[in-house]
Amino acid sequence: MLRIGEVAARAGVSVRALRYYEEQGLLEAERTPSGQRRYAESAVGRVRFIQQLYAAGLGSRDVLEVLPCVHTGVATPAMLARLVEQRDAIDRQIAELGTARARLDEVIRIGREHVPAVAAS
Repeated sequence: MLRIGEVAARAGVSVRALRYYEEQGLLEAERTPSGQRRYAESAVGRVRFIQQLYAAGLGSRDVLEVLPCVHTGVATPAMLARLVEQRDAIDRQIAELGTARARLDEVIRIGREHVPAVAAS
């Protein structure tokens, strides 16, 4: 079992985030007689996955709905539609970032071609 600080450090999140996840029902912890939280080793991977889902644009409610699907392999048609929609939004963002990167590459290329030569001393 891991203490809250250990999970936070290994997952790359704050202790506050772990408490929030627990409040939202996304993460479970056992309590010691003195009230300290203890997490299973699997909590680190679960927290990382929660972070990925948040980064993909899902809210707490959606994440709460998705997590059981990951473990059971069963999803509702509505959840599948929501996940496909979110994936498509990510694909659009990736395409937009690719376009922005290509434009920056062009500006860099032009800038390098027009850098004035430094005079020798």
